[in-house]
Amino acid sequence: MKRRFINECNPGDTIDDVFVLSEKTLSQKKDGNNFLNVVLSDKTGTIKGVIWDNVDQIAARVNAGDFVSIKGNVNEYRGALQLVIKKMEACPNDFLDAADFLPKTPRDIESMFNRLLKITATIDTDHFRELIEAFWNDEDFVRSFKMAPAAKKMHHAYIGGLLEHVLSMVSLADKVAGHYSGIDRDLLIAGAILHDIGKTKELEYEFKIDYTDQGRLLSHIVIGLKMIDEKFENINNFPEDQLFLLKHLIVSHHGSQEFGSPEPPKTIEAVVLHYIDEIDSKVNGIRNFMATEDPNENWTSYHRMLGRQFYKGKNIP
Repeated sequence: MKRRFINECNPGDTIDDVFVLSEKTLSQKKDGNNFLNVVLSDKTGTIKGVIWDNVDQIAARVNAGDFVSIKGNVNEYRGALQLVIKKMEACPNDFLDAADFLPKTPRDIESMFNRLLKITATIDTDHFRELIEAFWNDEDFVRSFKMAPAAKKMHHAYIGGLLEHVLSMVSLADKVAGHYSGIDRDLLIAGAILHDIGKTKELEYEFKIDYTDQGRLLSHIVIGLKMIDEKFENINNFPEDQLFLLKHLIVSHHGSQEFGSPEPPKTIEAVVLHYIDEIDSKVNGIRNFMATEDPNENWTSYHRMLGRQFYKGKNIP
């Protein structure tokens, strides 16, 4: 049973507890001896750690993704907490509670899903509505959809994150479709709901958030297209050109080949969906990053992926 969480750690603390080994990097000191840099995680966040002794033996016995029993001390290094680890070994998950290791959306999952059902009912185009309802009538899919994260790290990386992300995007899509003329609202809403369904199989999220073998080999875009084809077989009178337009939203929502889309957006609806996805993922990712930073500082630390610091505002006593 877990006793100490990462957000409760302070410099000088002695730690004897279980974490998920998120990352493991073997490096060399100037004298040629190995040392091990690790990242540990639980439901409250992550903490970096370093191992100086018995490095080769420890590195051979644990792998990224393992649950590990840790003994060590917390100190401060370059303005951040760090664990100096004396002992680390893999441990079984038989008596562990997954809720201790996986962060979860603070929002009510059933309430979010019910809102999505109500929006689905407003889709006037029968073939789009029937396709989405085919997913909602699939109990196994719904169970996974409610639980899945939307990503491993960057945004909505927590239980219920995919549902939260999709609902946010659908709400934005509805507003944008009402603002600009000539947009096929039903197509856009359908694309927003279905664009990331492949993440229910791309990611694993029982005890840790990581990519499945299927996810690494195929990507959620390819998986999502296959899932749509499986449901499409049982829907009558679905116009082929409309299916192509919907699939185009799926394959192009990352915007370019550089970011994983086989094709760039080539319809107005696809362009809108891409930018809505970009807005929602970036806002969520930046907010989560800010939440992990020192509350007494006006600026965050440097965000490596986005290449900048973020201004949080002045702290007024």
